Amino acid sequence: MSTLSTHVLDTMHGRPAAGMTLVLTGARGEMARGVTNADGRCPDLAREALVPGRYAIRFAVADYFRACDVLLPEPPFLDEVTIDFGISAGGGHYHVPLLVSPYGYSTYRGS
Repeated sequence: MSTLSTHVLDTMHGRPAAGMTLVLTGARGEMARGVTNADGRCPDLAREALVPGRYAIRFAVADYFRACDVLLPEPPFLDEVTIDFGISAGGGHYHVPLLVSPYGYSTYRGS
């Protein structure tokens, strides 16, 4: 069984992305929904250990930037960012960070 965490950084403003909604899905659909805290983390995202398989985290990027009073075009360039990832047997801890601005994002497997 593996564990999961995430951390969202707002690269436009140079700070954690507090207040961003995200949804974790797996083979059986939605597993968890949460909002990032003041540090850009969502500690309650995966309360249980995860079995090997395919997962996705969907981040509500445009809603977050609108809440920060960023003027976005309609439709926005990035509305939601979805990161699809796999968890392998014996994979240990998976950390899925998102570095995001209204026009670009980056991710990687963190520690």
